[in-house]
Amino acid sequence: MLGMILLQAAAGAGLAKIGACIGAGIVAIGAGLGIGKIGSSAMESIARQPESSNDIRANMIVIAALVEGVALFAIIVCLLAIFL
Repeated sequence: MLGMILLQAAAGAGLAKIGACIGAGIVAIGAGLGIGKIGSSAMESIARQPESSNDIRANMIVIAALVEGVALFAIIVCLLAIFL
């Protein structure tokens, strides 16, 4: 009985590690897509209104940094799930 419980716990830990790896991959892809969308929208906005390019560029950098921070936080959580 105890052996079966230990086997189920080991299998569950393996599935958790696989899930964490998949989660880290999804986070990286999502962050890349999000930053790409931010960049393309900013370039389109600058093309429409070149006089406000400095404001648009500054906002784009701030938003991209926030997305990057959230992605880094999510990847760290996934790595903690793998190793702990």
